Amino acid sequence: MRSHLRTGHAFVPMALTGSRLRRSMALMWRGMRAHPWTYVLAVATSAAFGALTVAVSRAVGWATDAVVVPAIAGEAQAREQIWLAGAVLAGVAATLALAVAGRRIWAAYGVADNMADHRSALTSQYLRLPLSWHRAHAPGQLLNHATSDTEAATGVFNPLPFALGVVVMIVTAVAMLVDIDLWLALAALVVLPLTVIANAVYQRYMSPAVTRAQQLRGDVADVAHESFEAALLIKALGTEGREESRFGRTAAELRAANIRVGVVRAIFDPVIQNLPAIGTLAVLVVGTWRASVGGVAAGDVVSASYLLTMMTVPLMSFGWVLGELPRGLVGYERIADVVDAGGELTYGSGTLPADGTGLGVRFARVEVDVETAGGPRTLLRDIDLEIPAGSTVAVVGPTGAGKTTLVSLLARLSDPTRGQVLLDGADARELAAGEVSAHVALVAQTTFVFEDTVRANITLADAGDAAAPSDDEVWEALRLARLDETIREHPDGLDAPLGERGANLSGGQRQRLAIARALVRKPRLLVLDDATSAVDPRVEQAILRGLAEQSGGDDGAPGAAQGPGAVTVVMVAYRMSSVALADTVVHLEDGAVVDIGTHDELMARDPGYRELATAYEAETERREQAARDELDELQEAAR
Repeated sequence: MRSHLRTGHAFVPMALTGSRLRRSMALMWRGMRAHPWTYVLAVATSAAFGALTVAVSRAVGWATDAVVVPAIAGEAQAREQIWLAGAVLAGVAATLALAVAGRRIWAAYGVADNMADHRSALTSQYLRLPLSWHRAHAPGQLLNHATSDTEAATGVFNPLPFALGVVVMIVTAVAMLVDIDLWLALAALVVLPLTVIANAVYQRYMSPAVTRAQQLRGDVADVAHESFEAALLIKALGTEGREESRFGRTAAELRAANIRVGVVRAIFDPVIQNLPAIGTLAVLVVGTWRASVGGVAAGDVVSASYLLTMMTVPLMSFGWVLGELPRGLVGYERIADVVDAGGELTYGSGTLPADGTGLGVRFARVEVDVETAGGPRTLLRDIDLEIPAGSTVAVVGPTGAGKTTLVSLLARLSDPTRGQVLLDGADARELAAGEVSAHVALVAQTTFVFEDTVRANITLADAGDAAAPSDDEVWEALRLARLDETIREHPDGLDAPLGERGANLSGGQRQRLAIARALVRKPRLLVLDDATSAVDPRVEQAILRGLAEQSGGDDGAPGAAQGPGAVTVVMVAYRMSSVALADTVVHLEDGAVVDIGTHDELMARDPGYRELATAYEAETERREQAARDELDELQEAAR
């Protein structure tokens, strides 16, 4: 099921509207319409089951009147026909068994297909929505949408074909009972209004209970996700007890909510299960009376009673559908809230040439606003900046200056509120989907490493993918990232497993792996958002000089003529030794550009930059001294 259903040029939202009854009907109809042939087969086999159930009851009545009663009375001909009665009953029962198997098989297909549709729609939407949306929604809740909410939204489709097939059974049964005797038919149908009344009461109490339970399932998943992600921090600070208590409180709330759901259902289920028994008793009472006055034969009473006994489980299928609907509606509507969420980026049809030179960038009067609890806030103000193709630009500024917001616009993780981001003169919003990522590579400070091999983490491609970078290209990217020697020392080389989240690598090695992952794609614009913070300063400078060689030609001098494979580099940096390698430095403060120039020029004329640079240098020296002290301590301990 796609996030929106296309009808002509309009989009139909996934969300349901109207009363609870109307939404319930729409939920079931949409699920069946998504896979029509599956449900045609499921309902058809279920209908066959209903008709055959009535046929079995009719055959039992015939056998009672035509064979069993006469045989007991001593008729020789009736005794000779016992085998025929048995064969008829066995044949109908075997056909009935085949109908049951078909109904269950096709119903299972329908549930699995609808579940896959919801999960595919959620995954596609998660990938389309911008990072600003993801930052406002807890990962645990997003995971819960794809698991618990999906299961809740599709649970109703398991008994649904059975319940629809029972309609055929009820119509056939009513026709048969009316044909036998009107009073028997009325006695059997007394359960139907009772079922409607029971469901109305059930829906009233079940809907709020299941809504609360589904919300708390997401909360439990969110707390658990945070605890797993922060395992190192929790262990280091000794806050295991606090985390255990926090999880325990949320789990206790979920337990109480689930008990509430269970109590409501525990009251409802026995009512639904006993309604057919009430109908059977009514038929027996009325049938006894009608038989005593000669209105019906004994076999007719047996047929009617047996029919209602056989209909006990099928009629319960209505109860199962009614029992699943409140939870299904809640799960579906929670999924619809995500799938219908706005804010995804729009694309045009423009393209960028793959000419092997760096990408020219222009920020044209760019401003970025965000909504906060205290109202709108401006993160970037009137940014007018040009970055020449093939140049290396360092963006510096104090914490909260807007550096990450600025560089993230280059990879189009979001769009500016006002103004334009121009790549080779083209507005990024007018480029086709995938065009920006084909030319721009962003490396963030926080690096994600998959539990896979070195090769797979760099290429992000499946084995045998013809479009994947070659091993030679992977090694060249590792060389530029100054990680090739470390990988060559491993016995498995590119096939070396990295463990969960790169547990086999240090923080600096993970950052260099991420840089190699970006470089293997041969981007025309490389964006480094403090992507070398955990890298040794000497290694960082070697990496930047290697990038300068690509951008500036063979001599590696900043500003040299463009050469093949040139790349534009925009980096958020804190080490002045690295900033000094840049062709241009952009001083950003409070969301606005304070000054632009070379490192030496800004040191001479920009007091704010000079103060910032001095602080950066002092912090760098402190970190380097701390690292030397730690190394000396380790060497002393080794002696």
